[in-house]
Amino acid sequence: MPHQMPDIASNSPAQTEGNINWVGMSEIEMPILLDSQDESPQRVSAKVEAFVNVIVPSAKGIHMSRLFLRLDELSTEESLSPVTISQALNDFVASHDDISDQAQISFKFDYHLRRASLLSGKKGWKAYPTTITATKSPSGIVLDLGIEVPYSSTCPCSAALSRQLIQQAFVDKFSDDQLDKAQVVEWLGSTEGIVATPHSQRSVAQIKVRLAETVSDYPIKQLVDLIEHSVQTPVQAAVKREDEQEFARLNASNLMFCEDAVRRVTHALLSQTHQDYWVRINHYESLHAHDAVAVAVKGIDGGFTA
Repeated sequence: MPHQMPDIASNSPAQTEGNINWVGMSEIEMPILLDSQDESPQRVSAKVEAFVNVIVPSAKGIHMSRLFLRLDELSTEESLSPVTISQALNDFVASHDDISDQAQISFKFDYHLRRASLLSGKKGWKAYPTTITATKSPSGIVLDLGIEVPYSSTCPCSAALSRQLIQQAFVDKFSDDQLDKAQVVEWLGSTEGIVATPHSQRSVAQIKVRLAETVSDYPIKQLVDLIEHSVQTPVQAAVKREDEQEFARLNASNLMFCEDAVRRVTHALLSQTHQDYWVRINHYESLHAHDAVAVAVKGIDGGFTA
C-alpha cells in the first residue's frame, strides 16, 4: 500500500513568519481563446502570471499547482472574457481560502487585426502587443486593459528648419523678379528643390485603461481605432505607392512633439466611459540617441499614477 505523499505547503511551518503580497508563477505559456468586441474570438499565444497573497504569517506557502490547473482549464475549456477571468480569480482565492484573500492574473500577447491601407484598399495584418490584468481584493475585482499602438511622428521644429532651407534655396535659384512657372515646378520636383526633409521617427503609444464592471468582452479594436484616429499617422501594413504618398501627406499635416501626441490621445480617451486611463508616448528619436517621452493619467483618486 503506497505511503501518503507529504504536503509540505500545508503541514510545515514557515521558516520565518510574515505576510506575502503576491506569490505564484510567471511566464506560463499557453494558448487562450479571447473574446473581443466587434471581432470573432481569436486564439492568442499568451504568457501568463498568476498570484495570490498570503495573510497567515505562519503559512509555509501556496499550492501553485492549483493555480496552474485552473489556468489550464481556462485555456482548454473556456474563452477569456471579463466574466471567466473573474471566475478564475474567485477560484484562486477559494482554493487558498485559509491563507489568501486576494488574487491576480495577467495575460500578455499580440492581438492581430486586419488593417486597410490608406488609399489602395489593400489589407494586411498588424500585431498589437496587449496586456490584460485582473486583480481581486476584498473590495471587488479590477480589470485593466493595456495596448501598444505604433505610429509615425514628424518633428515640428525639424519641419520649420527644413522649410527655411527650402525658402533660401528658392531665393538663391530664382533671383529675378520674373518667374517662369514651368521652371519653378520642375525645380520643386528635383532633389535640388527639396534640399532638406524633416526628421520623423517610429513612435509608440502605450495605453492602459480600467474597464467598467459591466463590460462583457474586451474593447481591443475600439481602443486601437481610437488611438490611431487621434494620432492620424498609424504604421501601415500593406502599402502601394499611393498609400506611401498619402502617409507622407498625413505626416506633414500632423507634425507633433510627444507633448502634442499625449494630449491628442488623452483628449480622445476622455470621450470614453473607461473608469481610468494611463498614457505613455514614446518617440524613438532619429536625431538624438535618446527618446522623447510624455506620460499622462486621468488623475482620479486611487487611480493610475504617472
